[in-house]
Order: sequence, then C-alpha cells, then structure tokens
Amino acid sequence: MAHAGIYATSTQILAKAGKNADITAFDEDKINAACLEAEGTIHCISRKVFAVDITAYTAMPAGGKGILADIEACLVGIDIIEHNMQGIPATPFNSRIEAEDMVNILRDGALRGMSLIRDQKVVKFITDGA
Repeated sequence: MAHAGIYATSTQILAKAGKNADITAFDEDKINAACLEAEGTIHCISRKVFAVDITAYTAMPAGGKGILADIEACLVGIDIIEHNMQGIPATPFNSRIEAEDMVNILRDGALRGMSLIRDQKVVKFITDGA
C-alpha cells in the first residue's frame, strides 16, 4: 500500500522513530492509520484543515510546512516505538529506558509544534506564508 499521510513522508516518520525501532511489525497500513490520527490531532488543535491531500499540501507556502511535518512524524514515530519497546531483534534498544527516552524526545517535539499551532497567527502564517 502507498503512503497516505499528508504532512510527513514515510522517510521522515521512520527517521524520527530511529534506527532501532521495529518497523517490520508496523507496516504501511499501520503508518497510514497513525498518520490519520496525527492529522486529526493537528486539525483539532489548530482548528484548521491545512490540506486534504498531498497535492494541496505541496501547493502550500514552504515557510511553515515543516512544523506540520515534524508534529506528524513525531506522533507517528511514538506509535512505532510503542508498538515494540524492545526494538528490532538484530539491533534492539539497549534497554527499555532507551526506548522511553526516544518516546519522550518525540513527545517533546510534538508538544512544541502543537503549542505553536494553537496560535491562530501561526496557523495564518502556515497557510498564507506571511
């Protein structure tokens, strides 16, 4: 199945999850479902649907799109890590604490982005580019 997330690519999401995350059990269908949840969170917090598909997202001004991509990638990265806190069998997390640290770092990134998009001036900047 093709990637259906609007704001973040699979590559961005997997980079956030990290090299030790077990992505074998978290296939593209699960990533797409997690993207849909993350996008719903973004829309509710910002009170704005920024784009309904990747074409509309691509057409948006470049200035603030990174905020949306970062939020979505962080939220979905958390889902991937939480799916298997031990990591991949060949190169697992050194400990559960390492996995929890990764989740905490991603949570902090998502919270930072979500705090920005609560401000309607930031929402206007993302949509208008100015």
